[in-house]
Amino acid sequence: MATTLLKIEELINGADMLRNLTVPELVEEAIQNGEGVLTKDGALSVSTGAFTGRSPKDKFVVQDEVSNNLVDWGKVNQPIAEEKFTALLDKVVDHLEKKDKLYYLEASAGADKHYNLPVRAITEYAWHSLFAKQLFLRDWSTNSAFDPFTVIYAPSYKADPAVDGTNSETFILVSFAKRTILIGGTEYGGEIKKSIFSVMNFLLPEQNVLSMHCSANVNDANETALFFGLSGTGKTTLSADPERHLIGDDEHGWSPDGVFNIEGGCYAKTINLSRENEPEIYDAIRFGSLIENVVLNDDRTPDYKNISFTENTRAAYPIEFIDNAMLPSRAGHPNTIVFLTADAYGVLPPISKLTKEQAMYHFLSGYTSKLAGTERGVTEPQATFSTCFGSPFLPLAPERYADMLGKLIEEHDVDVYLVNTGWTGGAYGEGSRMKLAYTRAMVNAAVNGQLRDVETTKHDIFNVEMPVAIEGVPSDVLNPRDTWSDPARYDVEAKALAMKFKENFKRFTKANESVIAAGPLVI
Repeated sequence: MATTLLKIEELINGADMLRNLTVPELVEEAIQNGEGVLTKDGALSVSTGAFTGRSPKDKFVVQDEVSNNLVDWGKVNQPIAEEKFTALLDKVVDHLEKKDKLYYLEASAGADKHYNLPVRAITEYAWHSLFAKQLFLRDWSTNSAFDPFTVIYAPSYKADPAVDGTNSETFILVSFAKRTILIGGTEYGGEIKKSIFSVMNFLLPEQNVLSMHCSANVNDANETALFFGLSGTGKTTLSADPERHLIGDDEHGWSPDGVFNIEGGCYAKTINLSRENEPEIYDAIRFGSLIENVVLNDDRTPDYKNISFTENTRAAYPIEFIDNAMLPSRAGHPNTIVFLTADAYGVLPPISKLTKEQAMYHFLSGYTSKLAGTERGVTEPQATFSTCFGSPFLPLAPERYADMLGKLIEEHDVDVYLVNTGWTGGAYGEGSRMKLAYTRAMVNAAVNGQLRDVETTKHDIFNVEMPVAIEGVPSDVLNPRDTWSDPARYDVEAKALAMKFKENFKRFTKANESVIAAGPLVI
């Protein structure tokens, strides 16, 4: 293995390696290489080829002396032997050595210098180097708490599953012992971002820092809010608030000193993006930004409504492109936590207040809905549970993250809310999507502390407290049962979802009894 690591250093220092190029240089390289074109507003538009999203079934963790007793092995964290990793790494390095030019970037992850991870990215494509430059922190620290991790991205190299021990030609391999990430067989930029996030989810808890898949913002009074939620729940939209400063849109750490952004940029979904609804994100897409798989009109203006390539169209841009971003991206301990879910069954309350135990329960559950048409074979809404709102990126046992969250909520007296941005008055296809104006009013009231002492009523099935009145929201919206024309049918559907929660939670065998009891009540 030492020979392979030496070969990596030789690769980095080779004459064909273009090192730490500027943003304009990387854009020029990408255009000259035929990797993309500029939009009318100057963003680089690229295609990710056959893969328009992550490949979780192709991700493996190398089983070694560092990972063996710490990683929560299973379908998410699939093990691969060290010798398989070493052999494939050798082949990828040999493959890259034959290229006319490669791109090398020094960056880092973790805006708190006490928990900063240096990141080295070796990429075959210029646009992948630009992606890493804009998504990570644009500095390199040799005085970090952690030794560097190296990401090697070779999209044109395809694995041989029969020989290499992978599931397909695509591979994302993480070695904690060798501090190396190997990616190939896919062009999707998000693999770079999420592989480093997975590493931070392994490293930070060992430093008594909770790593979180959430967005965060803060007001001028240093009152911080966290927003957890899976894709399509409104996490990025609701955290981009003109009245508050954006700390980050996706990945954060919560240390004994407060909250810090793990990244230096944002990776926002652009489906149906408009300046009217999301002006901060819309105006951030300019020169220096990337857009992935977005259809361009003849004049090269992006058509964000066109999903010909994929529904998962994306924009990547540095956080300073958001006018009210918090720089450096750190703030104090959270005052408020918001769990976002898009319930397509239309039965969860639009907002409810959670106890510490209920917060841990819903954090472990990580519920939202897949909608019909979003994936092949999905013909009706399906309940989806993603542990800690980020299951694919958690190397450790989920209860460890939940226990840390519970202790921090108690220590800092944090208010926690469950917000349903999904359907009301009926399920998907019958009811209607919760109005964004109502959701914004509820979230604003929550993060501004206006719901801390309001009158509430308990939901008989979901066992949560629902505010009786919120300014800007019709009172009949706040209790979901009142919005259904057939309350008896509502009860049936609500109990059905509650049972899904309880069935899903059976896998958390290490959870405390008080947390288990904090879930829905089904007789």
